[in-house]
Amino acid sequence: MKPLAPAVFERLDLLEWHLCRRLVRLNLHRPWLAALRLASRLGDWPAWVALILIQPLLHGQRGGWLMAQYTATALVAIVVYRLIKTRLCRERPFITFKHAIACTEPARDRYSFPSGHTMHAVMFCTFTATHAPWLLPGIVPLTLLIALSRVGLGLHYLSDVVAGAMIGYGFALASLSLAS
Repeated sequence: MKPLAPAVFERLDLLEWHLCRRLVRLNLHRPWLAALRLASRLGDWPAWVALILIQPLLHGQRGGWLMAQYTATALVAIVVYRLIKTRLCRERPFITFKHAIACTEPARDRYSFPSGHTMHAVMFCTFTATHAPWLLPGIVPLTLLIALSRVGLGLHYLSDVVAGAMIGYGFALASLSLAS
């Protein structure tokens, strides 16, 4: 039996699908589509694993602790994210509006809410702002492009991305407060 999404998602879907469709239409421009796909793939895990692994180079002995903190926070966030996603079961835009919104990148699963890519991007951006703010000129644009890519590729609604950002920010703040 398929779980039913809360009624609020049905209303949000109807409000947000026009914006999703407009952003997906920009994919007619091949360089833009390539940039969104690259950002989405970097947000899968490579950017964040690289950020975790360079902590000893950036912070010396303290870098080992930061590696552990970032890794533990990411793992806890994944568990909570999966629990939310599999309980709320919001269909992805390209599934709900299959004739209006094209999916231009394969989805990992069926459900959309919240955006895990955005959650991790904001979480690691927040860590960077705290521990290595000089990296922000590279991390902030990547974070924004990852969030935009999720909507632009037809995989998420804007509210999925906002929710993912809020969850990621919350996890980062909780982790930072526990570590201080």
